Formats: sequence, C-alpha cells, structure tokens
Amino acid sequence: MTGPALKIKIQLYCGEEIAMGPGKADLLDAIASEGSISAAGRKLKMSYRRCWMLVDVLNRCWTQPVVTTSTEGAQLTDFGRDLLARYRALQAVAQESAAGGGAELADRLRAAPLPVQPSD
Repeated sequence: MTGPALKIKIQLYCGEEIAMGPGKADLLDAIASEGSISAAGRKLKMSYRRCWMLVDVLNRCWTQPVVTTSTEGAQLTDFGRDLLARYRALQAVAQESAAGGGAELADRLRAAPLPVQPSD
C-alpha cells in the first residue's frame, strides 16, 4: 500500500465464530463458480482442509445450510446465494459510505508514519 488508505472489513459473528466475512464470501463465490470445495480451494490457493473448515463454520452458524455437498461436488443453497448477495450488498454500501468520510480522514493522514523516536 502506498499513501493513506481506508479499508472497511465487515464481519458478522455467531458467538465467537466469524459467521461471514470477506474471506468466507470469497470462498462462497469460488464454490459457486467452481462447483466443488477442492476446486474453490485451488482457485483461492487454500488447502481443502481449510476450505472445508470454513464451510463447516458457515453451515453451523446460520439458520439454514449455506453449502451442500454430494458426490458431484458442492453448491450454494438458495439460502447461501441470498446470504452472499446480501453480504456483498452490505459491503458495497459500506464502501460507498466510507468513500466520502474516509477521504476526509485520509487527507489528514501522513503518507507514512514518522520514525520511532528513541526514548530517554
């Protein structure tokens, strides 16, 4: 990153678990496009085990299954597609909202932090 930047990251929690965040949303997009958890993992450069653990958290946190699996692969449920669309819409609103106020804050940031001052 060069210069001031604003990053908005939306995470929804279910107890101590992150029920949805940008990484899980990216995984759901990859599962939808690739049709399998292992192919989604390859696309995202993640291990199958890690992807499976994230899918497990998703399915345990929401009121309905988000991803279903079969011998033919994996797919998002109708609930999962709706969840992903709503999350992406929330991200877009947050980014749009931050663009105005965030620019005002970014104008006050230094391009880089000052060097650490030695203590006496």
